[in-house]
Amino acid sequence: MINKSSDSGLPSVLKKLGAMTAIRDTSMVEQSLLRTLGPLLGILETAFYRVDDNNNIIRALYHSRKVVEDHGSKRIVDNIEEVTNEQHVSPELRNLFESVRLLRKSCCRKLGLDLLICYPIFGENQVLGYFVFRRDREVTPVEDAIIHGVLEVFTNYFALLDSSQRDQLTGLLNRYSLEANLDRLWNLLSAKLHSSDQNDNARVNQPETYWLCVLDVDHFKKINDTFGHMIGDEVLIMVTRLLQNSLRQSDLLYRYGGEEFVAIIAANDFESAKEAFARTRVSIEEFHFPQVGHVTISGGFSNADPSVLPQEVIHRADSALYAAKDAGRNRVFDYDTLVKQGILKAASAGSIDLF
Repeated sequence: MINKSSDSGLPSVLKKLGAMTAIRDTSMVEQSLLRTLGPLLGILETAFYRVDDNNNIIRALYHSRKVVEDHGSKRIVDNIEEVTNEQHVSPELRNLFESVRLLRKSCCRKLGLDLLICYPIFGENQVLGYFVFRRDREVTPVEDAIIHGVLEVFTNYFALLDSSQRDQLTGLLNRYSLEANLDRLWNLLSAKLHSSDQNDNARVNQPETYWLCVLDVDHFKKINDTFGHMIGDEVLIMVTRLLQNSLRQSDLLYRYGGEEFVAIIAANDFESAKEAFARTRVSIEEFHFPQVGHVTISGGFSNADPSVLPQEVIHRADSALYAAKDAGRNRVFDYDTLVKQGILKAASAGSIDLF
């Protein structure tokens, strides 16, 4: 059933848009988009897919609402599920994505007795994502105008918010963004661990192991002193691009401050993580920097264990980084390996009780 307010609910739309633009977290804004459009369209389930340049899904959000009766009273249960690197997408939906991307406008597909409806979400004149829902009838002209209006507000506000969380020199997410999103990231990791332990039917994508690495440009002060800050800035920009090229688009990369970066990646196991971070180091070592010539980076990484406070994981990776510096630079060390070798003493910082 379509909610009649979808044709005459302008005050409701404005109120929901006001609530959306009061949020200061990009991931929460994405969730707010679904919480806004679902009730306006009178539907209980909506989805948002963020994609990369190759139309691969980086992140998916699934929103559902249901009415639960409890001792004669009714309450609405609102649920958001977030999945990174979503693989469980039907061929029909992938085909729909491709049609929307090529036509640059909303499209629908017949799916049994229902319609699968998809709207593109633009950014910098390219498709960055899709808003998807399913129901038994087509979108009315008024609903279409509402959807386009909400998506335009969302896109503009998201871009504004995103720019405030990016480093002006490199374009990477900044330290504020990392610190603001650590709790959300750890909640996701905890949810995945909990889902695995319970063996439930929720969407849980492999790999479930994440790793955090702190990377630092070796002898950067000497580069600045010898060639000047302008050349130093160019080195940081080139290092950024090389790191981005060696990592996947679904991986997270931050400029943590100065010549220091933080990367968070998903990997099946320790060896895969070690190889990925080694690849980033080699990409810098093998590149010839104009005027400067040879530049290297050092790194330290640790398993992003959801039962350990995120600040402690950063501290562990940072300790491994300093060990790499002390060992001669141009290398990446793992915290746990250093502890086993007796080079570092195991941290005694507290953990968090997940359940």
